[in-house]
Formats: sequence, structure tokens, C-alpha cells
Amino acid sequence: MAPDSKDNHKTYIIVPGPKLGVVLPELLQTVAGVVEKHDIPQLKLTVAQRLALIGYAPENIDQIWQDLGNSGSPQKKSGVSYIKACPGKAWCKYGVQDALTLGDKLEKILLEIPLSFNAKVKVGISGCPFNCCESFVRDLGIFGKKNGWTLVFGGNGARKPRIGDVIDESMSDEQVLELAVKVLVYYNANAVNRERTARFMERIGLEKLRNALAMRATE
Repeated sequence: MAPDSKDNHKTYIIVPGPKLGVVLPELLQTVAGVVEKHDIPQLKLTVAQRLALIGYAPENIDQIWQDLGNSGSPQKKSGVSYIKACPGKAWCKYGVQDALTLGDKLEKILLEIPLSFNAKVKVGISGCPFNCCESFVRDLGIFGKKNGWTLVFGGNGARKPRIGDVIDESMSDEQVLELAVKVLVYYNANAVNRERTARFMERIGLEKLRNALAMRATE
């Protein structure tokens, strides 16, 4: 049940995971125990494939994280709001590429590079052209075809929607990960404060981005 509007300003949220939407029984058991112990009024699945614990008192934050198995609140990862991925070819009959493995690789890479974005960066990785993770309306979108990965940049599905630009396609895992980092590094260096990738691409244009990255044009 949602909290009364008069109590909205007292609502706090903890999002413990899971990673890439993959849920293990142990996590569900732990989360259920924490919700009961702290009398948390709402447990919700988010659009980012995560679990949100909503409505607890702020003074309980540290204890809740400890009960979830963390020493404290996890540090935000490279300014990336989330990376979500579909089951991919391992579990979906339509999948032609391994979305979960690529998402795991990308997350590890982003943890190692010193980027701190001034706006949200949302990533969607889909294992086939059906794009269940909405790659065309994510800041950084990647989707698979039989001949490799396609990378899309500058999408947005919010108040002012924008279909992202196809930057390159028919790439291997290594190639698409390398290009993803190049695009994000360029965006990080050239975006103005609080400028999402959709507005960034509207401002600079696809040709300028491709020239900066020395990309071949995608037909």
C-alpha cells in the first residue's frame, strides 16, 4: 500500500539489488527478513529490475544495510543510475546474444574508470532486436543481432522522449564495450551540468560525435 500523501516527505528508499535483475533465493530470504524486522511498509520491484525497500525511518539506514549484508550504504557506481539486461540467449528463445554476460562485463569496466556524470545515465542491454530492455530509449543502449551488437546513444523515455542514435553495429563483445566507454568518456567531458544524453545529442548532433570518436558512419 502506498503511503498517504501527507507522509510522502518522510519516505526513504533503499535499493539493495539484485544485480542485472538476477534474483537468488538467498537474497529474497534476506530481504524478507529485513522487511519484517524493521516493519518496512512497502517492498517494490523497480523498472530497473531491482527491489526497493520504502518507508523506513532515516535513523535505521545503517542497520538495514548491515542486515542486508553490507557494511554501509553502497557507493554510487560511476554515476550510472542502473544497468538492466534481459535473459539473453541463455534463457530466451529469441535471444541471439548473451545480454547478462555483457552487462556484467560493462559494470566491471565502469567501476574501474574515473567517471562521475552530472546527470543520470541509464543503460539497457537487450539480447535481440525485440529490445525488451528498451535500448533505444536509454542513455546507453545495446542490443544483439545474429551478426553482433548494436550500440545506441542518447535515448530517453521520460517527459521529453527521444529515440537514441545508432552509433555502430555488428560488433563483438570487446568492440561494443570499448565503444561504450569511448562514448561515455566523451559525454562526460563535454556535457554541461545536469545535461542528459538525449539533450546532449540534440545539442551536438550525431556527426560531431562520430567525428570525435573517429567512427565510420552506420548506414
